[in-house]
Amino acid sequence: MSSFSDASFEDLSDELASLGWYHYDLSRHAAEALLLSNGTDGSYLLRNSNEGSDCFALSVRAKDSVKHFQVTRNSNGYVFGFNEFPTLQDFVNHFANQPLLGSDTGTLIVLKSPYPWRVEEPSIYESVRVHTAIQTGRTENDLVANAPSLGTKEGFLVKQGAIVKNWKQRWFTLNRYELKYFKDKMCEEPIRTLDLRSCSAVQFDYSQDKVNCFCLVFPDRTFYLCAKTGVEADEWIKMLRWKLFHFDFFFSPR
Repeated sequence: MSSFSDASFEDLSDELASLGWYHYDLSRHAAEALLLSNGTDGSYLLRNSNEGSDCFALSVRAKDSVKHFQVTRNSNGYVFGFNEFPTLQDFVNHFANQPLLGSDTGTLIVLKSPYPWRVEEPSIYESVRVHTAIQTGRTENDLVANAPSLGTKEGFLVKQGAIVKNWKQRWFTLNRYELKYFKDKMCEEPIRTLDLRSCSAVQFDYSQDKVNCFCLVFPDRTFYLCAKTGVEADEWIKMLRWKLFHFDFFFSPR
């Protein structure tokens, strides 16, 4: 049963109805056919999911395939990956700047244009025929400068050496289930790539003589890292923990 009151549910339903790229009861198969037949790389739409009344699926075309990601509605709004939005307009604004989505194959998916449900062909859901009157609805005001990418993070951290226990600053990047660190921000080749699928825990660490430290536990080694602030360390921990517990769920096609 939904946790929404009748009034709030009606408001959300009105908001969904006003969303030009919400395709209501479009099936997964029909969404794939629609996007592959008429969309372009980066075309996306929102549809109902069979996971429940408050679950939706974001279908995105990535070259010659279509990936599906879950969007869940709760008492606070809409949850997509690691992000929560009070309204669908906030959702749109957040992803209007074409953030990257990692797929199960490692392909980077870019949200480029919403696929509208109002199209020239009235029987589009039945025939899935090619049409030319796609109105994306995007305007210059829809773009949000420096919108964060979903499930990615980067920044400087101080890392403890494996043999010589000294501390050195390194540039870290997190994408999908790979945590890479570089000698500095300008380096193209990482010193090492850590596969988070082998990581068993991420937590604050108080055994070191530094503050704002946390550790990543792997079978063959525990990595000790320090951030500049406690807030920054907490952000890294939350993002890494989310990766550990949800990357199979999130990056698998639905």
